[in-house]
Amino acid sequence: MNPAHENAAVPTAVIADVDTGLDDALALVFLARDPRIDLLAVTCVAGNTGVDQVLRNTMDVLHAAGAGNIPVARGAERPLINEPRNAHAFHGANGLGGLGLPRSPHSPAAVAAVELLHRTVEDSPVPVTLLALGPLTNVALFLRAYPATARKLGRIVFMGGSAGIGNATSHAEFNAWHDPEALAIVIHSGIPTVMYGLDVFMQATVEPAQYLPLAGSDDEGARLVGDILTVSGLRSGGTEPVPVTIGDAGAACLVAVPQTVQLLRYPVRVELSGHSRGQTLVDRRLQPGESEHHGDAGPVPVIEVALDLEHRLMTETFLATVLPGTGRSS
Repeated sequence: MNPAHENAAVPTAVIADVDTGLDDALALVFLARDPRIDLLAVTCVAGNTGVDQVLRNTMDVLHAAGAGNIPVARGAERPLINEPRNAHAFHGANGLGGLGLPRSPHSPAAVAAVELLHRTVEDSPVPVTLLALGPLTNVALFLRAYPATARKLGRIVFMGGSAGIGNATSHAEFNAWHDPEALAIVIHSGIPTVMYGLDVFMQATVEPAQYLPLAGSDDEGARLVGDILTVSGLRSGGTEPVPVTIGDAGAACLVAVPQTVQLLRYPVRVELSGHSRGQTLVDRRLQPGESEHHGDAGPVPVIEVALDLEHRLMTETFLATVLPGTGRSS
């Protein structure tokens, strides 16, 4: 058994909500293969690419990972208010950097994403962790449509936001910028929430010597991970691969091994207008300021925020899990 798996106890029940681009694919392989995770279902949302392409990518990635039988549902094709704005400039027109995968022989679920979320949470004998790796549109719709069921969730862990700079704009991270109203609904839901933002997203890196051998693996899932990381490692325009982040997969590692990330509780709000629309304001002050003393601040939800990680544990957790021989039966 891999060292990272020796302490596996009762698996954490997880539903993943994804906009499958390159790093969502890494997360899906990890989730499908980690014995600490019981991946119950996957829901798809427009984000990195259109929702129909996300659905296809998700099913093909799960099939490659040996988990093609997991239910997958189509979700929102646009944000609550904004027009959809893809990330093709980074993830490529197909969302997977131009990589072509064997088609999954499985069909998507016959119900929409919100209904699959509802049924899966209701049917689970244990509280479910909802791991949101794309814009939070599906999650917000679920919270609004089925509030009683949503309160049965163990927690929501979302990849999004930033306590510092953005990537979609100078202020806003892509998932938050794509649908800030949906993110605001999640943060204000009262459900325990964890923000895995750009602050740690960019720290979770692997070296070429760690990922290049995977691209030559006989195992389809491991080879996919190696190919994705290699494509990402050459994106800078150089001829030699460079260290790259595992991106969304870091949030999946957090769910499997909480010690990979340091979580602290902070008030967080989302900007919904102007140039800073989509910015997550993480209040790290040690004491209130004049705004609070004058009663101007209003209520701000307090959530857990990841600002630092255990780099070696994170990379070892990820790489040990995606190695050949850990997949499920498809």
